Amino acid sequence: SEMCIRDRFYFESSEGHVIYMGKDKFENEVLLKWGWPEDVWFHVDDHSSAHIYLRLKNGETMDTISEQVVNECSQLTKANSIEGSKLKSVKIVYTPYLNLKKTNNMEVGQVGFHSEKQRRYITVEKDKDIIRAILKTKDERYPDLEQEKLKRDVQERKERAKEIQSKLQEEKELDRQRKEEKERRGYQGFFDEDLAVTNKDETNLEEDFM
Repeated sequence: SEMCIRDRFYFESSEGHVIYMGKDKFENEVLLKWGWPEDVWFHVDDHSSAHIYLRLKNGETMDTISEQVVNECSQLTKANSIEGSKLKSVKIVYTPYLNLKKTNNMEVGQVGFHSEKQRRYITVEKDKDIIRAILKTKDERYPDLEQEKLKRDVQERKERAKEIQSKLQEEKELDRQRKEEKERRGYQGFFDEDLAVTNKDETNLEEDFM
């Protein structure tokens, strides 16, 4: 839809992460709708600011992001706050995208949180070098967020199906190995029993000759 193809800004962290933001509160509203589960949301605490999103790489969590990347996103968030950019230091709040809560009675661009425990805070002062470096990666794009999200979900389902298939194969192989082991032990037990009977017979024969 038209709302999903509005332009937005993209950046890259020093470690190669995708960082993106909307141009205004209406754009923020669209981003809220089509964010990914692996996104982390940044905002200036207690002041209006752009909604900055960091897309985690495979295997990463919010608490394993490096200090450097957290600082880069926080600097970008501060710089894109009319009030925050003028202050010496600001507190930045960041949280997983899935922790964002949007209700019908909220204003455009406004969000709440499902869990306070999943919020993290960092206080930052302006760092011109970090801002300069990240602004060099700035790129304006016009993606269809809905289509991107659908593609991502399809890919996730494929990977999950692949994992399930792989797990089933492993279980099948384990069952086969257990069955073989059971048969081997059963055969071994039968062989040992047979041997014991033979030895007993031989002992009886020896006694008969004595």
